[in-house]
Formats: sequence, structure tokens, C-alpha cells
Amino acid sequence: MGKRIVIALGGNALGKNLPEQMVAVRKTSKAIVDLVEQGHEVVIAHGNGPQVGMIQNAMTELVRSDPDTYIPVPLSVCVAMSQGYIGYDLQNEMREELLDRGIIKGVATVLTQVEVDHNDPAFAHPTKPIGAFMTKEEADRMVLERNYEVVEDSGRGYRRVVASPRPLSIVEIDTIESLVSTNHIVIACGGGGIPVFKTKGHHLKGAAAVIDKDYAAACLAKQLNADTLIILTAVERVALHFGKPNQEWLSELTPEEARIYMAEGEFAPGSMLPKVQAAVEFAESAPGRTALITLLEKAKDGIEGKTGTIIHL
Repeated sequence: MGKRIVIALGGNALGKNLPEQMVAVRKTSKAIVDLVEQGHEVVIAHGNGPQVGMIQNAMTELVRSDPDTYIPVPLSVCVAMSQGYIGYDLQNEMREELLDRGIIKGVATVLTQVEVDHNDPAFAHPTKPIGAFMTKEEADRMVLERNYEVVEDSGRGYRRVVASPRPLSIVEIDTIESLVSTNHIVIACGGGGIPVFKTKGHHLKGAAAVIDKDYAAACLAKQLNADTLIILTAVERVALHFGKPNQEWLSELTPEEARIYMAEGEFAPGSMLPKVQAAVEFAESAPGRTALITLLEKAKDGIEGKTGTIIHL
């Protein structure tokens, strides 16, 4: 019996620019179609760090060059642009790989909004750097003119920082469910989704925020009632004492064990920590659910229990 799987792709699966992305999605598509060929239903979420930064920088330069013609583009719109840009390449490459193997299956990118809480504490403490580097003078002007939060970034200049709130729900979940149920591979929640919050009536307003793609993928997997969440990263397994002489690879974890290791500071913030947190949230959300953390090219072996770190009750 095939499983319903949600895959969270890291930046290494998509490249840092257009030429790199064109090459990377070929490799990524082959690994994903391996799972489809085994009979699994697959939904893909992905990051967008390099891509949304490129879009944000381009838009910023337009405004700088001709402020009378161009106006600033909200971050939520830049995230939407990145979803279409990445989805375009990924779905076309996957379609080609499917047809090359004689598999008739649709592939669709869903421009996805993800609801967040406007009162999430993250909005009071923005930490996620985005956009171009600025001089001190430019940063001060952005603070005055646009009410940006800015930080000095490792001696390289100043950058805008935005909030990284937790996702509450996937707005387009019914559309995604319908597509999956009618034999489609779905690409959704790109870049963690377009962050939105409810205002008056049924209106959704874009938020100046970036949602972690692993948390968004876990939220998506829960709402789709998926069997497995696969979080793909740059290592084959999760490790204790990573990079040290006493490094220890982990093949299996319970949520309780993972929490102990997280409390002990075993997993790096902004790197492995959110992946383990997202995996734990999904694995303990219902009986029988499992999460897997592994390399892109090891996804098929991981599903078969041959490698990776499995998190389950």
C-alpha cells in the first residue's frame, strides 16, 4: 500500500540562482519520482531563501533607481512570485521525468497562503534577515520611511529583519486535497507559504514575515492526514555532538528523546533544530504518523527503513 507523503525540500535541492536551479530540479525530480513509482501520493513543500532574496533585491533596486515610477513591493508578494518561479521549473521537470518512466500523473503548483496569528510573539521580535545589504544611511532611511526593523549583519552592512511566526492553517488545503485525490503531485507552501492573517470579514492580509518551511510542511502534512513527513536536508541522519570527535548518528528517535536532546542544545537553531521540532510535532499529532529526516538522494531508502532518522511515537 502506498503512503501519503509530504516532502519538505531544503535550499540545496533547488540551487541559489536560475542556472543552478535548472540543474538542481532535475536531480530533485528523479528522487521524488522514485517515490511516486513506488505507489506513494506525494505533496512537496520547499524553501525559497535564495529565490525570494533575489526577487526582493531586484524590486529594491527598481525603487532605488526610479522612486517616482516604482513603489516598494510587499514581502508577501515577493513570496508569491517565488512560489510561481520555483514551481514552474519543478513541475515541468517532474512532468518530464514522469513521462520518461511511462507514468501518467498530473503535477500542479498551488499558490499557497498560510494563516498566522497577528499576535504571535514573533512579530514583536523579528529575527529573519531578508533583502539586500544596506549602508547605515540607507538603513536609517528605511526605518524612518517604511518602519523597517534592521540589524547590522556580521560587518557586511545592515539588513531588514522580519518575523518568523508559526503556521496555523493552510488556506488552500481543500484545493490541495482535491488535487492529491485525483492523481496529482502537488507543489505547495513554497517558502513556507505566503503568510496572511484574518482581518475584517473574510479578508486575508499579507504579513511582513517568513514562515519556516519545515513548520509549514508539518502543518500541511497534518491537515492532509499524511502518513509520513520527509524533511530533506544536507546530512543523511540527525546527529548528536555534530561535527565533534564523539559525533553519534541517530537512526530512530521518539518525541520524548528528541525533546531531551533539544533542551540540551544538541541541534543548531536555524539549521537542524526546526527540522527536529517540525518532525516531532507531526509524529506525535496522531498514532501511526512518522517523520523522516535524511538526504534528498536517500529519500527512497529512508522510506524503506534503510537509512535516515525516523521520529515516531
